[in-house]
Amino acid sequence: MSVQERKERERAGRERLIVATARELAEEQGWDAVTTRRLAERIEYSQPVLYSHFRGKREIIGAVALDGAAEMAVALRAASSAADGPRARVAALARAYLDYAVRNPAVYDAMFRLDGGLAFAREDTPAPLKDAFAALLETLGEVAGDGVHPGLFTETFWAALHGLATLTRSGRLPPEHTDVRVDLLVDRLAAL
Repeated sequence: MSVQERKERERAGRERLIVATARELAEEQGWDAVTTRRLAERIEYSQPVLYSHFRGKREIIGAVALDGAAEMAVALRAASSAADGPRARVAALARAYLDYAVRNPAVYDAMFRLDGGLAFAREDTPAPLKDAFAALLETLGEVAGDGVHPGLFTETFWAALHGLATLTRSGRLPPEHTDVRVDLLVDRLAAL
């Protein structure tokens, strides 16, 4: 291995460590606790080392969001592929989405609530975000209904899932009714 390859591998390892540590700290204490000073202390690097990888907290949030989008895409595909039939696939996808939001609240915030400097629904949207949307579209596109644009249907269904996730997490919707809400959403929106 060349010196250059070793340096690139070490740099990539430091970036993964910074992102993982930011995620861990955010999940433990919230995003307000994630500062470059605290990250530097936790990973035992100087703040200038952090700034050599990320220009600041915004970019770190964006990196956490991209990791989360990739994880979510895997979870959505696994859930929908394990179910049998269109209705079961859509319900499994919805439950997997909501479960991901509950299990990873800081990552979910990085993906959808905080400004990580990421573009959505544009040419320059990063690949992990496009793939997470594609994971939704693969299942939801098949139940959009005649004459309904699959992408627009997927956006609408996703918006409903996001609303359920956000309102449940904030305590505005009781979590014990989540399954009933998912069933209503699937039965009312999907053309099954």
